[in-house]
Amino acid sequence: MDLVQDLQKKIFSVSPPTFSALALEVFRYQVEHNILYKRFLQALDINPADITTLEKIPFLPVELFKTHKILTGTMFTDFYFESSGTTDQQKSKHYISDLALYEESIKKCFELFYGDIKDYCFLALLPSYFERKNASLIYMCDKLMKWSAHKNNGFYLNNFYKLTAILKENIRNNQKTILIGVSFALLDFAEKYNMNLNEIIIMETGGMKGRRTELTREELHRELKRSFNTDTIHSEYGMTELLSQAYSKDNGK
Repeated sequence: MDLVQDLQKKIFSVSPPTFSALALEVFRYQVEHNILYKRFLQALDINPADITTLEKIPFLPVELFKTHKILTGTMFTDFYFESSGTTDQQKSKHYISDLALYEESIKKCFELFYGDIKDYCFLALLPSYFERKNASLIYMCDKLMKWSAHKNNGFYLNNFYKLTAILKENIRNNQKTILIGVSFALLDFAEKYNMNLNEIIIMETGGMKGRRTELTREELHRELKRSFNTDTIHSEYGMTELLSQAYSKDNGK
């Protein structure tokens, strides 16, 4: 087993007691094999040998994903995920040399919070993402749908009528269901269809994308809970520059 495979195996089997040591091991690997990161530390006059605790590991500024092709090691790739933004904004590009690593991260992160993927039906309201190429959120949802293999899985965009019918069917059948959507799309749906979705996991991914007035998370969740007669709103957290996700099951907490 080579060093990269060994690190990947450790990452996906990490536990709280081993996390700090593994983070330092990954840091040392990045210093040695990522030229841009090494130059970044040199510019800051940081000696890698002085980094002995998790808290001291320097983070590469996220802005560099907008100006540099960041890759570790010698693997070449033209595939990348691109951040959202308006047409006149410079967007981040995260080049991925091993999609299997990202897919394993998707699976492990989801199952850590929610259990077996095959138990769920995934309904997505992600119009601003679906209309773009190279969106990591679309890739993630597409993979979850394929692994789940439920007949009603799908990206429903603005087809609220069909989405409503599927939600009612899943509720009748006691089917575990996740309705995941960007904030403005969930609000649009809520305004047109006030439904009792107390048995559905409603998961927001944040962002109005210029379509609506920005709301705080508390305001967004309050409106969604009122419209869908549910006690909790779940949240998915991720970003183009990372290959991991986090979830909240209780109103952002």
